Amino acid sequence: MYGPLCYDKTMKIDILTLFPKMFDGPFSESIISRAVKKGLVSIKIHNLRDWAKDKHKTVDDSPYGGGAGMVLRVNIIDKAISTLKSEIPKPKTILLTPTGKLFNQKMARSLSRIPHLILICGHYEGFDARVEKLVDEQISIGDYVLTGGELPAAVIVDTITRLLPGVVGKKESIKNESFSKDLFDYPAYTRPEKYRGMRVPKILLSGDHKKIAKWRKEQSIKTTKKLRKSLCRAD
Repeated sequence: MYGPLCYDKTMKIDILTLFPKMFDGPFSESIISRAVKKGLVSIKIHNLRDWAKDKHKTVDDSPYGGGAGMVLRVNIIDKAISTLKSEIPKPKTILLTPTGKLFNQKMARSLSRIPHLILICGHYEGFDARVEKLVDEQISIGDYVLTGGELPAAVIVDTITRLLPGVVGKKESIKNESFSKDLFDYPAYTRPEKYRGMRVPKILLSGDHKKIAKWRKEQSIKTTKKLRKSLCRAD
């Protein structure tokens, strides 16, 4: 089992994709960019076509039995995974697919403790089914259809990265945010105190931190029960 300090400061994430440029924006801005610059996470994007040997860099083929679309070939993905595994031992390989486990905050916390992740992005009509035998886990970010696995990969990397020690400035930001305790976050307010007839709750202006903490917890529970009752535990 992985602990919170099981790797030497830098978490390593490798992403296998057919469209590397899709990650330029998400990973070059904000928290992820700062985490990379600090050396807290290393994110490498690999083009699956680099493992194709023919002159056209073919990575897919038509499905046996007929049907629309093209299917990513198992031998290409196997070569790519094997290469990355040889560079760093014991990575966790994850296939991003609609049939995978539904991604949530608990899963993000678990993955953030693993020193090396390999994320495999699907595209077209999906993977050869034998690819499932090559990976450790399959993950989906929701019950809807996307063009490929690049956006799910970006979502997972963002969620995991912000949980790494030193990435987010204040630990309280991680501790108190939505889903950290199976609850939505409490409502936040700032200046101006009055705006178009809407006022900041008086309790937040009281200076009584004990009462404010109690109010915030109550609001978190209230919001969660209203919007996502399934998250509320019986206790």
